[in-house]
Amino acid sequence: MTAVLLEVCVGDVQGLETAVAAGADRIELCSALAVGGLTPSAGVMALAATKPVPSFAMIRPRAGDFVYSEAELDVMMGDIDAARNAGLPGVVFGANHPDGRLDLASLERLVARSAGLGLTLHRAFDLVPDVEEAIEAAISLGFERILTSGGAKSALQGVEILERAIVHARGRISVMPGSGVTIETIDPLLSRLAVGEVHSSCSSGVPVSDPTVVELGFAPSVERKTDAGLVRELKARLKRG
Repeated sequence: MTAVLLEVCVGDVQGLETAVAAGADRIELCSALAVGGLTPSAGVMALAATKPVPSFAMIRPRAGDFVYSEAELDVMMGDIDAARNAGLPGVVFGANHPDGRLDLASLERLVARSAGLGLTLHRAFDLVPDVEEAIEAAISLGFERILTSGGAKSALQGVEILERAIVHARGRISVMPGSGVTIETIDPLLSRLAVGEVHSSCSSGVPVSDPTVVELGFAPSVERKTDAGLVRELKARLKRG
């Protein structure tokens, strides 16, 4: 059996340090994981570039949908430049039309700006009305992988669509399950999905110790933090393939 690669999404410096030390194979580098991940700061990108594990920077300028204005696309292209200038090997982005179809014109521009970087199409894919059409578009645009939950809240709930996507991709692009991938769900996922990589936050809830910080609205009462034990546990399971 071939080991399955573990990508860990992190939302801050602590998460980056923890995931790398605990054995993550690749990092999805974000801020604001509570809203699905936004673009990390230039300083965090620079720090990630010094680590022995590759980090792909999320390129997402705001929370919400993936229907972007011209001004937002300009910001995204500047953030792609920042990722390259920091020395990161790849970026993660997506864009949709209001009806959920991939916005090919916007994606073509972002891909062109990313020349020489690795490319992941993020869960904008989970909004598409035609999975097979979107896979063909992602391949033609030059993406290496698609991060997807199969259009569901979690990968386990979307496993039938994930199976369909993997069959259609025929190895031409990696289909990487993400959302709700944990030590509890990994076995039922791997029993049905022939994948080479999975995506997980490997996080646990940590109460915020200073009540004033919560009262002033600077943090929720419980934050999700990258958990070294969860990274190690999932990594050990994936080593078995």
